[in-house]
Amino acid sequence: MTEKVPSDVEIAQAHHALPITEIAKSAGIPQEALIPFGTNKAKVDINFVKDHPEQAKVILVTAMSPTPAGEGKTTTLIGLADALKLEGKNAFVALREPSQGPVMGIKGGAAGGGYAQIVPMEEINLHFTGDFHALAAANNTLAALIDAHIHNGNALNIDPRQITWRRCLDVNDRSLRHIVTGLGGKAQGTPTETGFDITAASEMMAILCLASDYKDLKERIGRIVVGSTYAGEPVQVSQLGVEGALTALLKDAIHPNLVQTLGGVPAFVHGGPFANIAHGCNTLTATKTAMKLGDYVCTEAGFGADLGAEKFFDMKARYGDIKVDAVVLVATIRSLKYNGGVPRDELTNENLEALEAGVVNLQRHVENVRKFGVEPVIALNDFVSDTQAERDFMSAWGEKNGVPVIESKVWAKGGEGARELAKAVIEVVESGKSDSHPLYDVEDGIEANIKKIATELYHAGDVQYSAKALKDLKFIQENGWDKLPVIISKTQYSFSDDGSKLGAPEGHTLHVRELLPKIGAGFIVALTGNVMTLPGLGKTPAALKIDIDDNGVISGLF
Repeated sequence: MTEKVPSDVEIAQAHHALPITEIAKSAGIPQEALIPFGTNKAKVDINFVKDHPEQAKVILVTAMSPTPAGEGKTTTLIGLADALKLEGKNAFVALREPSQGPVMGIKGGAAGGGYAQIVPMEEINLHFTGDFHALAAANNTLAALIDAHIHNGNALNIDPRQITWRRCLDVNDRSLRHIVTGLGGKAQGTPTETGFDITAASEMMAILCLASDYKDLKERIGRIVVGSTYAGEPVQVSQLGVEGALTALLKDAIHPNLVQTLGGVPAFVHGGPFANIAHGCNTLTATKTAMKLGDYVCTEAGFGADLGAEKFFDMKARYGDIKVDAVVLVATIRSLKYNGGVPRDELTNENLEALEAGVVNLQRHVENVRKFGVEPVIALNDFVSDTQAERDFMSAWGEKNGVPVIESKVWAKGGEGARELAKAVIEVVESGKSDSHPLYDVEDGIEANIKKIATELYHAGDVQYSAKALKDLKFIQENGWDKLPVIISKTQYSFSDDGSKLGAPEGHTLHVRELLPKIGAGFIVALTGNVMTLPGLGKTPAALKIDIDDNGVISGLF
């Protein structure tokens, strides 16, 4: 009789986690800097490490282009951190918070998997410390204040037709993408065409992830552009005079959240922007706090390296003055075969021809990471269906391309399954050869930098702007915002803006349909292709599998 394999949530629930006070003590965090949320999670006061020097080596974990087969980036990162601890390193984790959208939508839980998880897994996946709720409250309060200003005299002459500030919620709800508010007569406000974004894509989320302290947070919120006047002049939150009130709503959210891995490594889990429609990195405060307390910090950037890692180097590292010492690229044999044209239901069959065809995707990511001045290590996430011939192919491919390919078995073995990966990463870090840097110079302007990303990383042949995008570009240039970093919102499944073009397409056209100035966050968003800022739920969302019993025990998170 085959032994039942426990689910992720069952493994997490069976684990005897240390009290968060003990994790904090092991991390060098005094009790007075701890803001407990029960016994198993806490926030850490940002002022505690204000004067601490940054000492840690930074390991950025990213991946090949994601596929329905799954790559296991977060799981690999957590297992690697546990392995670094086993290798005698003072390791820390800095991760994003899960969004309720994917938790209830496609992915289920987002706190790692198997024996490489952060705990308390259920609480991290559902509400956690309330940061997402605080962000939505601040975001939607601003929307209400804009509407109230217009209704009560409109002293700033805001044009209701040119309001760009949208509401948000942390749910995949396609019916709210485009709505009209203020219907029902004069007493109900001014009819306005607007919509919702998912909280992960909101500018409030981006600002929280980049703000260094309360002063910086308030100044960034004050710079938010909410729309234009009838004369076409931008209107910012500071003109409404409500930046203080909105910052007050985020008073607690700014503090990083502390939890732990199954291996007892301190984990800061804070902020949650998606990398396909936002900037894809956890908060600077979480990363910086970890850098000031540990010797090695494992952090991630969302989706493939063309999205999250590019944004980490070109935006987060630029603003935070962070040097990356090593990059781990997560891949799986079955995902490579998927890129080689194998249908999802045939990925468990050995297919060296498809593997050879699909490995070009990983090769492109290796080449791209090197353009940022860092040598990557490939973490080949192990699956039982992988054959020895396929593993041998990947080892030979790694030797040919001068990149270590290390099998990772963290789902089944936790940190022990990543000991070799940890050794390879340590070797890269201690070699001191990394000299990380951005891909582009912001002084070259938005057009030049979009083209550089598109041609050098995506291998596009051209960039085309819609009439709306060209109008947006003119507005941005006229207001002196064209020297800001750019965040390209693009499908995660392809180097192109067409998710069906797998592998490593060449010569395609990147279609920019809209440019959004996020002046509070300090970047410009380029919407490309048909990417949506509010996803929708599929036919069989993960919510159908999530349940809770009479004793309050949650099941179905995976």
